[in-house]
Amino acid sequence: MAFIDSTVINIALPVLQRELHAGVDDVQWVVDAYLLVLSALILAGGSLGDRLGRVRVFGAGIALFAAASAWCGFAPNVGQLIAARALQGLGAAMLVPGSLAIIAAAFPEKERGRAIGTWSALTSLSILAGPLLGGVLVQGISWRAVFFINLPIAAVVLWMIWRRLPKMEGRAGESIDWLGSAIVSVGLAGVTFALIEAPVRGSRSPLVLGAGVIGAIALIAFVFVERHAKNPIVPLTLFRSRRFTGANILTLLLYAALAGAMFLLPFEFIQVRRFSPAEAGAAFLPFVGTMSLLSRFTGALADRIGPRIPLIVGPVLAGCGFLLLAFLADRPTYWTAFFPGILTLGIGMAITVAPLTTTVMTSIDDDRHAGAASGINNAVARVAGLLAIAIFGATAIVVFGRELERRLPPALRAPMLSRRTRLAEATPPPGMSPAERADVQRAVAEAFGKAYRIDLLGGAALAIGSAVGATLMGKKE
Repeated sequence: MAFIDSTVINIALPVLQRELHAGVDDVQWVVDAYLLVLSALILAGGSLGDRLGRVRVFGAGIALFAAASAWCGFAPNVGQLIAARALQGLGAAMLVPGSLAIIAAAFPEKERGRAIGTWSALTSLSILAGPLLGGVLVQGISWRAVFFINLPIAAVVLWMIWRRLPKMEGRAGESIDWLGSAIVSVGLAGVTFALIEAPVRGSRSPLVLGAGVIGAIALIAFVFVERHAKNPIVPLTLFRSRRFTGANILTLLLYAALAGAMFLLPFEFIQVRRFSPAEAGAAFLPFVGTMSLLSRFTGALADRIGPRIPLIVGPVLAGCGFLLLAFLADRPTYWTAFFPGILTLGIGMAITVAPLTTTVMTSIDDDRHAGAASGINNAVARVAGLLAIAIFGATAIVVFGRELERRLPPALRAPMLSRRTRLAEATPPPGMSPAERADVQRAVAEAFGKAYRIDLLGGAALAIGSAVGATLMGKKE
């Protein structure tokens, strides 16, 4: 549920934008409200599971996630939807680290790589099947159905927990670092608000500047707080492991690239290419195929040859996928414009994901910190998505606005620039002549194409650069 919901909403965003009369900055918050709470509290969620019992916290997270999903489905406006998504993030923060920590505790070390590889394959398949499922539900029922689908899943999993999972008692008596959780929440919220709102309010807006400064100060303060906390949510000693540090650097850069592309591609499919939601979801099938076929085996391969080579080759291939999407963007059909890039990106991610997860969980010698290690890596991945959607979305709005200003005559600029946050959905205002409407529509399409390509080139740079994280691991630790 948690991994599907990180991507299933993406296909619904263009439809959401139209039905709820929202701008791109609003739909950025629909995605980022979830990622913000998940990113900030997943660290505490891992520690909470270590203390109160991983199975107990896992089950509570599922129940909360299901309740928030129902609120999302019934939300009458974008404001309530954003609030409900934040509550979903809280439930996910409790269940995500618990799932991997339960596996790490239940399997002996010799079998752990394959078990984690299976977990990685299924969670990655969930992430990548999200757009396909979302497209079918949005087109066949409603965008609200992408949230209601969680309710029967939650019921089945809660029954399985009650009947099948063993009890895993926590370590009583250890305090939870709520101060660190609060500070990192403020830091991430401030920085995210500044990035999303800067293109709308202006980068010199006192509110934007104030939020950015407060967020940056809070993130710096978080490091100092963690150094002196009795039971920190981020035990900084974990970063003494070169493998752990390198894996998290790779995670940050690669998942930022992936989140940025996943955010913009549905707008290209639905608003520019006029795909139906189901067709837009089906466009990601090369992802699903490569991940389902390759991910489990790459976990076993990393056990045999070590993770370093897959974690260099995989991100470079993923970066090549982004380059193909950028440079083939003007081709006329799906098979020439999108298929080569999506397939290459899927192969790169399939090579990377399972060895990356295995590296994180096996780079920590002390099993007591399994929940914290899982939480840190998951937090890094979510923070990457959180910041990428804010940055890539802001970049798209800025580039789109500048291109409109450059391509339109002065008389048409003001009314269209006021609609720049809608990106390709920006429509000519009433009263224009047919010739003027044609000029505006052409300018909108060309401006969005430029913003789309620039963001994909940024994704390529991040993905290829993420391979540097693998080089920090060394051949063997």
